[in-house]
Amino acid sequence: MDKEVMNVKEIADYLGLHTDTVYDLVRDNAIPHFKIGKRILFSKEAIENWIRSQIMDQSENQ
Repeated sequence: MDKEVMNVKEIADYLGLHTDTVYDLVRDNAIPHFKIGKRILFSKEAIENWIRSQIMDQSENQ
């Protein structure tokens, strides 16, 4: 997937999550996202940085 901006379905596929889980993360403001109108979108770069920070947080807490 070479897209720089992804929608909910694409980010769910990219992360291996169900779309409902992605919506929950968005609702809780737990995943970086932005909106254009009613569309929820994700920057691939922001998501990759978020994943790295999640990994770092987990390794620090072990």
